[in-house]
Amino acid sequence: MAWGMAGISVGVVFTILVLLVCVLYVFSAMAAGKAAKAKEESKPKVLTGAEFIKSQQARIADASDLDKVAIATAVYLYMGNQHDEESGILTIHHTDHSAWHAELNEHI
Repeated sequence: MAWGMAGISVGVVFTILVLLVCVLYVFSAMAAGKAAKAKEESKPKVLTGAEFIKSQQARIADASDLDKVAIATAVYLYMGNQHDEESGILTIHHTDHSAWHAELNEHI
């Protein structure tokens, strides 16, 4: 009775594992098919220089005045805070004697 119960439980576990592997294989095949279709459909169009400039000009023309003002303000503020104003004067205070110098002269 115990061996029969052990055999049934092991058989059920392996059956479930085999079914799980089959289900995962089917799902991966479906995902690979969808990915291949999406890859074929999403190939980028290569633009020449003139076509690229025209497309960018169209995008700029589609921007509202508020968008253009926001961009101009952001660029102005970024460029205005780019550099610090410095005097250009370097001051070095030189002292002839320091604590280290005094310590060294005591032992000589």
